Amino acid sequence: MSDALPSTMTAAVYRAVDDVRPETIDVPSIGPGEVLMKIDTCGICGTDLKKIHTGSHAAPRIFGHEMAGTVAAIGDGVKGFKAGDRVMAFHHIPCGQCFYCRKQTFAQCERYKLVGTTAGLGAPSGGGFAEYIRVMDWIVGDGTTPAGLIHVPDDIPFEQAAFIEPVNTCFKAIQLLSLEPDDTVLVIGQGSIGILLAALAHRTGATVLSSDMYPERHAVAANYGLEHPLDARGDVVAACKAATEGRGVDVVLVAVGSDKLIQQAMDALRPGGRVVLFASTQHGEAPFDPAAVCMDEKTLMGSYSASVAIQQEGIDLVYEGYRSGTLDLTKLISHRFSLGECAEAVHLASNPVADSLKIVFKCSE
Repeated sequence: MSDALPSTMTAAVYRAVDDVRPETIDVPSIGPGEVLMKIDTCGICGTDLKKIHTGSHAAPRIFGHEMAGTVAAIGDGVKGFKAGDRVMAFHHIPCGQCFYCRKQTFAQCERYKLVGTTAGLGAPSGGGFAEYIRVMDWIVGDGTTPAGLIHVPDDIPFEQAAFIEPVNTCFKAIQLLSLEPDDTVLVIGQGSIGILLAALAHRTGATVLSSDMYPERHAVAANYGLEHPLDARGDVVAACKAATEGRGVDVVLVAVGSDKLIQQAMDALRPGGRVVLFASTQHGEAPFDPAAVCMDEKTLMGSYSASVAIQQEGIDLVYEGYRSGTLDLTKLISHRFSLGECAEAVHLASNPVADSLKIVFKCSE
């Protein structure tokens, strides 16, 4: 590690359930094939919040995985990167060779389940809620396997590049559906992920209905061509049927982690249609009518995490979308916090209000 680099840094450290606090910790060391990355921007994801609130992961550790910044130092043998390069990092990369990788179910690969970026305190957990992270060798890549450290062009803001990982997860769900221009899609929830799903569905030519209780979010969604807002406090099912000659929509994407909305999604769906659960990451039980699956031939399916099979296509979407103005994701950022303000940031992200969407840390400020 270069002598010019600091030995300590600020991080937002998870210490216990609902306890994230700013601390000064050591800058992580790197080994051969690894990269030290200085974080500029890191988004707060719903999965980060779930871990913070449920205590599912032992403390201490440092979360955060929607991140972009610069290469601060490289380890021996690293090729294709140098100090000062602008980059983003995926925290999971699959092996590319196992049964699940061959079936392109990458999130089930054992290598993928390992986290390859860390701020150095506790078990690797992304680490983006810190000034620096260590990017491990299999994320950096050696040219023979999928790589997760990605160059960011000079004209793309770090705040845009920080969306590459969440865009991949949303794009994966949309690709899974193979939408047609005559499809009608309902997206339940217009937080930042719901707007992303709706915007990507809209790009296929499908008609997209978006449901949320906050007019402020519908106003942001309109920036992405979403012109059919539904008030979630009203009769969403009736509105879907009114828009489809009484049939119901072809596809429902549930972008809210609420099991009670699964029944609403199934009711809004036409016979033979598909419901995608995108935010249902907590185990439990959710009632639905099994005859709707059998006799009405409705499909209930899930989409989880990212896919390397569409990685470059997703990156191109983020870059070209910003350049053209059709997918400027910086407009989804409603609040920016320093790492020292981590308690306030987590509280707001956990208790969304009308004018809150994507909340990010500016880790270098």
